[in-house]
Amino acid sequence: MRYAETVILKDGVELLVRNAVASDARALRDIMQRTHAETDYLLSCPDEQSVDDEQEARSLAETERSDNEVELVAVLDGRIVGSAGIAAVGGRCKVVHRARFGISILKEHWGMGIGRVLTDTCIDCARRAGYTQLELEVVADNERALSLYRRAGFEEYGRNPRGYRSTASGYQELVHMKLEL
Repeated sequence: MRYAETVILKDGVELLVRNAVASDARALRDIMQRTHAETDYLLSCPDEQSVDDEQEARSLAETERSDNEVELVAVLDGRIVGSAGIAAVGGRCKVVHRARFGISILKEHWGMGIGRVLTDTCIDCARRAGYTQLELEVVADNERALSLYRRAGFEEYGRNPRGYRSTASGYQELVHMKLEL
């Protein structure tokens, strides 16, 4: 799925949202490393990257060619500062209507509206791909993210009290959310 759009953020800052491409592999891996070190709310720890640059580049190229999945990057002043994407829950007929949503932004760029732009863009991409339900999991203590997702229309449908086990804070409760498209 192809996507590219420039959006004006607060204070007139220009943000380019576009497909992540194979040549972004190294930068995306670096961003993942940084964002996962900056917050305890993401799925993996900074040292758990299991792919190298070449594998990441192949994955990005495959996703870029996909009709129903997308990986996007947020670019400020020529630098990638965040990413978001949607991925199919599965290809079997009983789950083909569902997609998962994920997002991460460098902490120094929180509060600029990038999260909302990426979220809205992924919702639009999910609709264009034909999904009727977009899903995510968020740590219950992550009030900023919960607020963003609720404003975008996501609704809670369950919780897992021991969904994550953080090395820093122990078990973290996960909130399961969905958006009917």
